[in-house]
Amino acid sequence: MADLTDPGSAPLPAGPSSAPLDAATLLVSVSGDDRPGVSSALFDAIADVGAEVLDVEQVVVRGHLTLALLLVPAPGDEARLEAVVTEVAAALGLTARFEAGTGDNAPRRTGRVAVVVLGAPLLASAVSAVTARIAAHGANIDRIRRLSRYPVTTVEFDVSGADVLSLRRELALESSVHGVDIAVAPAGLARRGRRLVVMDVDSTLIQDEVIELLASHAGRAAEVAAVTEAAMRGELDFAESLRQRVAVLEGLPAGVLDEVRAAVRLTPGARTLVRTLKRLGFTVAVVSGGFIEVVGDLARELEIDHARANRLEIVDGRLTGRVVGEIVDRAGKARALRSFAEQEHLPLSRTVAIGDGANDLDMLEVAGLGIAFNAKPVVREQADTAVNVPYLDAVLYLLGITREEVEEADAADGTPTPAPRISPA
Repeated sequence: MADLTDPGSAPLPAGPSSAPLDAATLLVSVSGDDRPGVSSALFDAIADVGAEVLDVEQVVVRGHLTLALLLVPAPGDEARLEAVVTEVAAALGLTARFEAGTGDNAPRRTGRVAVVVLGAPLLASAVSAVTARIAAHGANIDRIRRLSRYPVTTVEFDVSGADVLSLRRELALESSVHGVDIAVAPAGLARRGRRLVVMDVDSTLIQDEVIELLASHAGRAAEVAAVTEAAMRGELDFAESLRQRVAVLEGLPAGVLDEVRAAVRLTPGARTLVRTLKRLGFTVAVVSGGFIEVVGDLARELEIDHARANRLEIVDGRLTGRVVGEIVDRAGKARALRSFAEQEHLPLSRTVAIGDGANDLDMLEVAGLGIAFNAKPVVREQADTAVNVPYLDAVLYLLGITREEVEEADAADGTPTPAPRISPA
């Protein structure tokens, strides 16, 4: 083992920056067509002169490179440093700009939030409105990155100096005016780590309302659909409306449940959403005002961790027109989310709820992030954020996951990647 008391025996680990806080610094900005080896060539040239690197950031948009370096030149070597960077940049067909100053970057303010904007399409007018509202809030946009190009265009703003709840309310106005979806969530460590994601099923995980599929076998689909619509708008008590709808199923053979299971259609992006969340180590759950006879099979098929739904009473191979046990209503969905979080040893702040109807409102409120998915107006108004495109995997972007990351993971394990879905005009 090296003797650390002997300076000559082994190099000591690098400590904090040796440059004083008021040291002379040089901001180097390089731009032009990107190509392999640009960063290597520049740092090789800088190394020959000698300089301390305080910060570096690079972005490439459609092949155009912008590279920014904050350096501390060795005393007396400022002019030489500029000369070698200019020479290398010119050889690479790049332009270089220099700005002398003192000290490091100003410390980032507290109040860090992530603002995610989804549009199909995402128009410049919407981005202008969002950035203006952030500025009016007194916050600063520190970084911007694109999360997806399809099926929607998604951009994430890394913002400091903001209050989550206030900025969320302010940007909700721009969302309504400009027809884009906007999510505001705490950034930093709050955006990382394991989460519990709880989804509604009917008209969220799947495109159908199971009760209506069942009612069609009784010739009562239109009647039941009207009651369902009123209940989802919050105009009827959910438990009572469920009893009314289930009553029309009396006498149906239990075999219709197999037919309905085969008929349900997953929402576009549902498999991708669940698969990606599971890869991240997240816990995924479904809670439904529908029926466990259908929901349970869906959960097993998608490898969902928890499922809770109502249970139909079956006697002598036929539906009785009643449900058994506690009804999973609006309050029941919130209780289920709390129960799942407790089982997974996760605080409610690390939960996400997704739903579309009034019976999802308590669950959306309890969750750390409540997402209204193609929801009724009363739900969009009260949820933390909304997704109004018909792709359930768009929820991934609200969590800061990029489309490229999803596709790379699919390619790594051989999962076929769906053909690009064109954003609706």
